[in-house]
Amino acid sequence: MILHEIAEQLEAGKSKAVKTLVQQAIDEGVPPQDILKEGLLGGMGSIGEKFKRNEVFVPEVLMAARAMNQSIEILKPLLAESGVEPVGRACIGTVQGDLHDIGKNLVKMMLEGKGFEVIDLGTNVAPETFVNAAIENNCDIICCSALLTTTMHVMEDVVKAVDAAGIHDRVKVMIGGAPVNEGFCRQIGADAYTADAASAADMALSFVQ
Repeated sequence: MILHEIAEQLEAGKSKAVKTLVQQAIDEGVPPQDILKEGLLGGMGSIGEKFKRNEVFVPEVLMAARAMNQSIEILKPLLAESGVEPVGRACIGTVQGDLHDIGKNLVKMMLEGKGFEVIDLGTNVAPETFVNAAIENNCDIICCSALLTTTMHVMEDVVKAVDAAGIHDRVKVMIGGAPVNEGFCRQIGADAYTADAASAADMALSFVQ
């Protein structure tokens, strides 16, 4: 089955092969949402599980994500025509004062791999920028990353800004990064902490379902 083949080639990080197969599936009349769900998201989900179990590492995830992103470009117009909605929307960024983005980028890819639309705010993101982006894009989740102990306190400012804007009833705040843990998450009133990118995507999915 071509969808199985798409998933396998995506796991192997073979962008060219995935694009060719996606186009072939379109030409054969396979519904675009099936290509997305069973082919691309299926392969990305599988690589996410392997990443969790330490069977693959960051470079493999990056290659698979690149293959997925290039192929989604082909599918986007067809998905829009058939009215396929993302499972949810999230905005993501590394907090103010922090310029590290590898962890953030991994979480973004894992979220996209679960079918989320992700608004990437980059690094050094101010609390009010997170809140404005969440409101403007109708986000379900704000994801904050920090790698430095000196910047993790900004996450508390993000939670306060979300509370002050009155959107915390409909927007969850998720946090992650090396210095952060479950205790800190509870202490600042964030909604979830996860230790790795794949778990973050699973948690996000549980919030929107």
